[in-house]
Amino acid sequence: MAPIGGRLHHVGFVVASISNVAKPFAASLCGTWDERIFADPNQSVRVTFLEGPGASDALVELIEPDGPDSPVLSFLKKGGGLHHLCYEVKSLESQLKFAQTTGGKIVRPPLPAVAFNGRRIAWVYTRYQLLLEFLEQ
Repeated sequence: MAPIGGRLHHVGFVVASISNVAKPFAASLCGTWDERIFADPNQSVRVTFLEGPGASDALVELIEPDGPDSPVLSFLKKGGGLHHLCYEVKSLESQLKFAQTTGGKIVRPPLPAVAFNGRRIAWVYTRYQLLLEFLEQ
């Protein structure tokens, strides 16, 4: 099985309020924010993306819980912060099979994501407790 064949798409941070932190967070990275916020009922979160100063920089995703059943709510209660890395991959199924061969555990099977125009995502915990999101191209 081949390792991750895609590119780092974004780094996710859990925050209490996107509207309160997005502008200063972007400014701290010398980046920009287009003020678009996506509500994703499949994941019970609201997300937005910050762009860095370089054209090839990975995005920074800010994630806000959207309701009491949000999977990131307990993470926020522990202080929030750096949450996951997201890789854009050619084949989601192949990537998930590879992740399992290296001791990864699929914690959320493929589902469409609002912020990515319905492209599917999946979530994996590595054997080293790193949460990875995989986004199909």
